[in-house]
Amino acid sequence: MTVSTHTIERRTDGDDHIVDITDELQALVHESGIGVGQLTAMVVGSTAALTTIEFEPGLVHHDIAAALERLAPRAGTYEHEKMWHDDNGHSHVRASLIGPSLALPVVGGALPLGTWQQVVLIDLDTRPRERRVIVNIVGD
Repeated sequence: MTVSTHTIERRTDGDDHIVDITDELQALVHESGIGVGQLTAMVVGSTAALTTIEFEPGLVHHDIAAALERLAPRAGTYEHEKMWHDDNGHSHVRASLIGPSLALPVVGGALPLGTWQQVVLIDLDTRPRERRVIVNIVGD
């Protein structure tokens, strides 16, 4: 069994910025030499998330931002903000709804994603950040 660990670092803009990391993950799987196994990825921090979407400019970005605004509005009242006197209570709620991690199969030395399916990092905080995604690939 082979295990490889990697870090992807990306500068993000905050405010629901979506970054496609699919090509980087596919490259890491290829470089690992693992044919069958599993990739796990986790973004470090409590105001960012990982998921899969159809990554297209404009429409999907707007739709996700609009859905998140309905679920956890920026102007909502958050105990986090009362305690810490900051402005990102909605960011923590949004990140927890999407989740910080993904587990994806490795099949034939690649991630078997659909034609219109990409792995994305979403920065939900209120300011630009340096984000780290920790990636483990395990298999044979």
